[in-house]
Amino acid sequence: MSSQAESWHAALHRLQREGVPHALATQVTSAGSTPREPGARMVITADAVYDTLGGGTFEWQTIEAARQRLAGPDGEYEPGMSLEAFSLGGRSGQCCGGFVNVLLEVFPGSTTTLAVFGAGHVGRELVRLAAPLPWRVRWHDSRVDAFPDWASDQPRLACRHAPDPAEAVAALPPGVHALVLTHDHAEDRALVDALLARGDTASLGLIGSRSKWASFRSRLRDAGHGEEALARVRCPIGMAAGGTGGDKTPYAIALATLAELLPLVESPERGDQRGLDPAKLRNALGLTTPGN
Repeated sequence: MSSQAESWHAALHRLQREGVPHALATQVTSAGSTPREPGARMVITADAVYDTLGGGTFEWQTIEAARQRLAGPDGEYEPGMSLEAFSLGGRSGQCCGGFVNVLLEVFPGSTTTLAVFGAGHVGRELVRLAAPLPWRVRWHDSRVDAFPDWASDQPRLACRHAPDPAEAVAALPPGVHALVLTHDHAEDRALVDALLARGDTASLGLIGSRSKWASFRSRLRDAGHGEEALARVRCPIGMAAGGTGGDKTPYAIALATLAELLPLVESPERGDQRGLDPAKLRNALGLTTPGN
């Protein structure tokens, strides 16, 4: 476990901005002698802790409860709230002897990952247009210094120099949405080959003409990919813009490509969240009164 010097509110803002899964633990009630007073908070991720509820066994148990919720029974996040009760002389074995209720709020972060291969004109417009969406974007290019300076300040964006297509694809999480649009046809084909070999991408799009895809399709079939897998590749992408003689500018193609991609993202994302909803808090604490 790594304890960080960053305050809980600074960490909460940063993690939600970056789309990283995390939990907010709030001490909501206490009785007797306790390390902290109600209102104390800490933020917990899979590998770090920000701020403290006072230390000791009960804090460790809070962290473990949060991480179980972040992992979930099947490796998936369990967003929402839960109330954890700690008897500091019983469950937690501390000498304080008090009693603490801790409210856990789990935020799943960005559950959608978009992998963009290529930092050319269309790739740059794609990443710019995707910035307001609550997705994590992994941007790859095999060329050194291919990424613009503004990319370093964009939330939820990771830029990766990726000279080896197989290694770049192997590092992606399962269920990724991939768009292949590099500067080199051989690199495009190698990336599509590796992505199809994985077999777990949520969607796969390739820039280019129908004749390019016909050539790729033949070679990929010879490489052992079946018709069902090949049929999942969208090529050309951005058809609404330039596929039928329309606007072929990078911006238009990127805009049309994102419009094609949006319906393929299955679950809606949750935006930034702050604080506790009073009604939910009353219910969690058993304070709901008849008629309310």
